[in-house]
Amino acid sequence: MEKLAVVAFGGNALLRAGEKGTIEEQSANAAEAGKKVLTLSNRYNLVLTHGNGPQVGNILLQVDAGSKMYGLPEMPMDVAGAYSQGFIGYILEQQLRNELMKQNKSRDIITIITQVLVDKNDPAFENPVKPIGPYYTKEEAKSIMEKSDAIFKEDARGRGWRKVVASPEPLVIYNQKTIEKIAREGHIVITVGGGGIPCYFEEENRLKGIEAVIDKDLASSRLAIGIRADKFFILTDIPKVYINFNTPQQKAIDKMTILQAQKYLREGQFGEGSMAPKIRAAINFVKNSGKDAIITEIDKLGIDGGGTRITMI
Repeated sequence: MEKLAVVAFGGNALLRAGEKGTIEEQSANAAEAGKKVLTLSNRYNLVLTHGNGPQVGNILLQVDAGSKMYGLPEMPMDVAGAYSQGFIGYILEQQLRNELMKQNKSRDIITIITQVLVDKNDPAFENPVKPIGPYYTKEEAKSIMEKSDAIFKEDARGRGWRKVVASPEPLVIYNQKTIEKIAREGHIVITVGGGGIPCYFEEENRLKGIEAVIDKDLASSRLAIGIRADKFFILTDIPKVYINFNTPQQKAIDKMTILQAQKYLREGQFGEGSMAPKIRAAINFVKNSGKDAIITEIDKLGIDGGGTRITMI
């Protein structure tokens, strides 16, 4: 196959609301997600990216508990991100391989721990907006903020309060050439987990991790452009993009140009903690590649007319 697709799905595809987050739960969810993603494999070579918000949140909670109870050293957020890339990649890789064997297909599946360059002076560090971790009640969030430097904001869809951290712009995604080469050879690549591990140049020729979370969809968009993908799929938990969401005037959008998408963004139609970053990522891909982006839920993946298509014109 000559065509290449990048498929970006959220960390909640593996760890869903109301679940404890056991490996058994996440493996079962990965098996379901993998089966649906592979429906694209007859048309595209695949590069898969994923979120890690719920997983990193749980990792940091575990580290915090271990630090308080046993005096274990704290884990920086960039290291927690690398940790999550490894175990999420392992779960996805295993379940994808299981599904391929059921289909009597043989492909290599490669997970790449991905670092992404950011600017340490990015203004995002002054305005943290990226949600991570579990949802809390207003009272719980207030209590945590009073006891720490953490910042919490209410979810746009009313699901609770979540911790927010800086989300700097991804500048360079390392190993892009290798990612493209492996994918175009017909293998499945899992990469840019959680938006990538943010790093910066501490001094010339010396990289160092930094406490932040890069938006997974924007980083995936940059990757899709860099590896010359033919299609960019952004998976979420609703079948289409809506305007006037959660109101009596709610309306699903089947197709919109990047100019229409930009207009809706200016009008505030899309929540910053939910749909707005996905719309910006789609615009970025379409504008720089000339190819289409699709925003949809995983059940509609690969179905003609499924989801919302963002186009150049």
